[in-house]
Amino acid sequence: MIPKEKIIANLKNTLNKTDLPGLGKKYKGKVRDVYSSEDKIFLIATDRQSAFDRNLAHVPYKGQVLTQVSAFWFENTKDIIQNHVIDIPDPNVVVCKKLKVFPVEFIVRGYLTGVTSTAAWTAYEKGEREFCGNTLPEGMKKNQKFDTSIITPTTKSDEHDEKISAKEIVSQGLMSQEQWDIVADKALRLFERGTEIAAKNDLILVDTKYEFGYDEDENIFLIDEIHTPDSSRYWIMESYEARLENDKEPEYIDKEFLRLWFKGKCDPYNDRELPPAPDDLVAELSGRYIKLFEMITGKTFEPDPTPVLDRIRNNLESAGYL
Repeated sequence: MIPKEKIIANLKNTLNKTDLPGLGKKYKGKVRDVYSSEDKIFLIATDRQSAFDRNLAHVPYKGQVLTQVSAFWFENTKDIIQNHVIDIPDPNVVVCKKLKVFPVEFIVRGYLTGVTSTAAWTAYEKGEREFCGNTLPEGMKKNQKFDTSIITPTTKSDEHDEKISAKEIVSQGLMSQEQWDIVADKALRLFERGTEIAAKNDLILVDTKYEFGYDEDENIFLIDEIHTPDSSRYWIMESYEARLENDKEPEYIDKEFLRLWFKGKCDPYNDRELPPAPDDLVAELSGRYIKLFEMITGKTFEPDPTPVLDRIRNNLESAGYL
């Protein structure tokens, strides 16, 4: 682990944005800068921290952790479904196949939890028992495990994702029934694999988001990212049962604590301006990203003191992409 003081000292060496027109047309996502060429997509993970459909902070090493954690999971799930990865020329960059993308995000949940407006617990607490086409049982408590993992899809949006059911997805023509059946099966199998590997590393994979695309021959691929601290929620396994019994929140190892901090300080969905995240909170989040990387992959995180954008440009030039 990198000492917190060292992370704080490196707060300014973050990748907030990129400007690499030689890669193709740029699209700015919540976290990634995406460049599209004739036959490739370049995903560059920045250090932007997004939640509540807002940019909350810039977190050192975050983009590197997201890319490297995804690389680990893509490699360890390619027997379940092919993925879009062509090359990883830099710790923050993935070169991908250019595919058509399903306009749906597949949220798989193993536990009843969450604090956002689209979270299962938020709906459950309000009395909703039909959630994205799933019937939730009575008498559950927050952070309790579902008997069977459920899929709770949302529409893909740059502004605000909306809950939707499988029936609505098919009826609206967002996917065919055959495509839904295939992808739903793959999503549940990916979540099962993620749960198994996380458990071996004393982690609980609580919930996650998957995205899928397809080529001109209708072959389906896993795209975007997989089981990262941005797309997933992780808890510490050792303390989960005792904390649940005592109505305490599980020990988090993701960005949930940052969400909770902002929820306690403001209305992050509606306030025009948000308070700045304190340096020690940002450094704590960076440390958690790094800890998760090391727990899952078994590797030691190696920070690079080179300015991130300079390193990315040099590596892309060396690989012949610029």
